[in-house]
Amino acid sequence: MASGSKTVVYAALIGNSLIALAKFAVASITGSSAMFSEGVHSVVDSGNQCLILFGIKRAGRPANDQHPFGHGMELYFWTFVVAILIFAVGSGISIYEGVRHVLHPEPITSPEWTYA
Repeated sequence: MASGSKTVVYAALIGNSLIALAKFAVASITGSSAMFSEGVHSVVDSGNQCLILFGIKRAGRPANDQHPFGHGMELYFWTFVVAILIFAVGSGISIYEGVRHVLHPEPITSPEWTYA
């Protein structure tokens, strides 16, 4: 794996982490479940990027007796794990927030934040 790919993943990790902080700040100010969900989405993306970095590291190991062609294909396993986690965590949070807001609706308190 080229070092440029690692650099891109690190940049995305830093960016998503900062975006998550901003989204959670706005969610705490407004009480918006949509913004909270977006914050969770950014955290999940950051976690996924950590898994991708782990996969890149593991895929770069040299060939050995058990893996005569190397470990390069292991990266595909970790990207599959990332896809499953995105689906599972996103679905779980969405269902939780949906049920919570149907059972306990709240009035809109800061509509100006919807345009930010």
